[in-house]
Amino acid sequence: MILPLKRYAQFEGRANRREYWMFQLFLLIVSAVLAVPLIAGLVMQSDVLGIGSIILFVVFWLATFVPVIAVTVRRLHDCNQSGWMYLLAFVPFGGLVIFVFALLPGTPQENVYGPVPAGP
Repeated sequence: MILPLKRYAQFEGRANRREYWMFQLFLLIVSAVLAVPLIAGLVMQSDVLGIGSIILFVVFWLATFVPVIAVTVRRLHDCNQSGWMYLLAFVPFGGLVIFVFALLPGTPQENVYGPVPAGP
């Protein structure tokens, strides 16, 4: 789940579907855990709890910003696509293209971006 954090800013190579989606699951779980104090702060009308949880969430987002981009670029490489396709995420419905490539299986043989990543 945290392999992309170990490969923090490594944009070369390939990432299989499992590595990509397990990291996305990790991000979802941590975001949900960080949302609990925010919701509690809203329910209890506590500014300190609400602001504290927002600060924690921003710090988490800043810490994972580069690994999210790096693992997505490596996932595109696994599908034999250029990492520059990630820029599609900044145009309307371009994120849908990235999502489709994240769902597709990678190329089963070595490609220009490296050997087949280990794992299932």
